[in-house]
Amino acid sequence: MAIVGVVGAGVMGTGVAQNLAQSGHQVVLVDLSKEILNEAMEKIERNARMSRLLGGPAVDVAEVMAAITVDVEISGLAEAEIVIENITENWDSKRAVYAELDKHCGPDTVFIANTSAIPITKIASVTRRPANVIGVHFMNPVPMKPACELIPGFHTSPETIQRTRDLLADMGKKGIDVKDACGFVSNRVLMLTVNEAAFLVHEGVADAATVDEVFRSCFGHPMGPLETADLIGVDTILYSVEVLYEQYSDSKYRPCPLLRQMTDAGLHGRKTGRGFHWYDDFGRLIQTAPQTNSVEDAKDAAHA
Repeated sequence: MAIVGVVGAGVMGTGVAQNLAQSGHQVVLVDLSKEILNEAMEKIERNARMSRLLGGPAVDVAEVMAAITVDVEISGLAEAEIVIENITENWDSKRAVYAELDKHCGPDTVFIANTSAIPITKIASVTRRPANVIGVHFMNPVPMKPACELIPGFHTSPETIQRTRDLLADMGKKGIDVKDACGFVSNRVLMLTVNEAAFLVHEGVADAATVDEVFRSCFGHPMGPLETADLIGVDTILYSVEVLYEQYSDSKYRPCPLLRQMTDAGLHGRKTGRGFHWYDDFGRLIQTAPQTNSVEDAKDAAHA
């Protein structure tokens, strides 16, 4: 099994690291501080213990934890055969990370961008190995989802595609081929839906619980768009919509002001305990948050 580097120990990065470790890979998890990494390891251990209860496979928790090491320096990925990057959807941050990866990783190392919107060819352009760069848009929660989008860039080699397919197969995932375009398939559609749902709350047409209930009861969706936003992260939704707006210069991607206010207020969804709804320490919905029909309401909710 390969040594796989995972950059970013947020919601997606911890899920990717857990999935890789459960698949028998040795994982090096990298983030900016020991505090972030300690919290990530606690989360991975908790999620591994709960795997069976959440409908996943039985997991040897000790084995999973032993397979993951942590580092605050990208230089710790020097031996990695594949690196999966999971940092926030901010181009300046991603560009800086790939410059460091290029410097410290071997020439044959494959870089997988776990991005929800940024084009893979753009990411590859800042490296000296564009043939080794590919996109995989994992779905959250990563260990539970059986499929993901697989996005080669303009220069991605057949070997890189095959190595990535092999890794995904190890992780129990089907890679669905998608061409390289900002937002790919899932987020070209999903982000518009979530953004418009946020506008409904912002304009007072309906509260978050009502919006989600319409989608669950009328369309049979397992969760509504705003509960989905909380799962992904309200801040991540905002950054993704901003990338789409910047890339396409199309007013239909104009971010809802409520998403901006909630992001600034720290109402990021499940990972912070509050978003459009409230959550317990295990990320379970416990009650609907006070209606946030306006920017001022969101601000008040943050200080409640």
